[in-house]
Amino acid sequence: MKVVVIGAGPAGAMAAITAGSEGAEVTLIERNEKIGRKLYISGKGRCNVTNSADFREFTENIVNNPKFLFGALKAFSNADTEEFFTSRGVPLKTERGGRIFPVSDRASDIVDALYFELKRRGVKLKTSVKALNFVVKDGKIVALKTTSGLEEADRFILCTGGKSYPGTGSDGSGYALAAAVGHKIVEPKAALSAFEVTDVGTPFGSFKAADCSLPVGVSLKNIELTAVYDGKSRSEFGEALFTEDGISGPVALTLSSYCNRAENIRLILDFKPALDEKTLDGRLQRELVSNRQLKNMLPALLPQSVAAWFGRLIPFSEKACNSVTREERKKLLEMLKRIEFSAVLKPIEEAIVTSGGVETREINPKTMQSKLLPNLYFAGEVIDVDALTGGFNIQIALSTGYCAGKHASESK
Repeated sequence: MKVVVIGAGPAGAMAAITAGSEGAEVTLIERNEKIGRKLYISGKGRCNVTNSADFREFTENIVNNPKFLFGALKAFSNADTEEFFTSRGVPLKTERGGRIFPVSDRASDIVDALYFELKRRGVKLKTSVKALNFVVKDGKIVALKTTSGLEEADRFILCTGGKSYPGTGSDGSGYALAAAVGHKIVEPKAALSAFEVTDVGTPFGSFKAADCSLPVGVSLKNIELTAVYDGKSRSEFGEALFTEDGISGPVALTLSSYCNRAENIRLILDFKPALDEKTLDGRLQRELVSNRQLKNMLPALLPQSVAAWFGRLIPFSEKACNSVTREERKKLLEMLKRIEFSAVLKPIEEAIVTSGGVETREINPKTMQSKLLPNLYFAGEVIDVDALTGGFNIQIALSTGYCAGKHASESK
């Protein structure tokens, strides 16, 4: 059985390794000079390779089409991923939120383990080769045309990734390959993305974001960020980060994966979600008894640089605290609980993962086999599946890669 795998990220590498271990003659095509380019930068270079969550919790972290992945995740689980790497000389450790990393904190150890396993399984690796199009005859793919010639095979596995971080090779070209042979592509959107803020709304009026410079680089802990979109709302509690043009950080990334198909997005920031309005008002009254300027009191409530930015949005920030009126205090309270931002997602090229891709209804969820072409299989981010941060997306790539490799190498 001859198998050609297109794309040498985690999905493609695992598909090739699995097919090779099943006795197939495997060729792995990769457009870059090395395999696993995106793995090198994942987890800030540490590679959050999977998550220790149990099956229920794991699937709850999948945003799009979780049920489609049930079979793949059971066939090759997070426990299988741990065993795969530890048995190949890469010890792993578990950190906050069940995130699993190599003990070395080096993504290169994960990539090297995959590379040496490819070699051990006899996979023929062809790097710096770009896939151009499939050659179809009598309802089957007979060859893949590439920049280095024609690759003939019995089965083909498409693992070209999404459109995020195109410099790593995932530039969306796999969608064109799939669409050309009849597959529907769900429009790719940014997921796990930062937001770009266009307007800032306060009880004292609205401002263009460009006119009220955000406190860049400031991390906000224990806040609540709510996204309002398409008649829905979703809130996340935790940490956010002000960037030069918007908001990022864990809560923003999570929200982006749920509202990335909305036309209009509003973000509502609550600086004090642990305090109800009555309790916070009591706190404000205690702080507003001195004769110091209001802007000099704000650091008692907010991080220093956020307090300075916050003060610039208040028209009476130079007023003495003990002369702030009841109505002004009420607006100050409202502002601490609710600043609104009009926002858009950053470009898909800057997102961590891609939402969208090959329509799952056209893929057999147990085998990853195309329902349109019997000798075509899919794995990884090229499929319309995506999850939250924490190692879930890489595990999905490995699980779907395993299933595709296993079933593509079967004699039938």
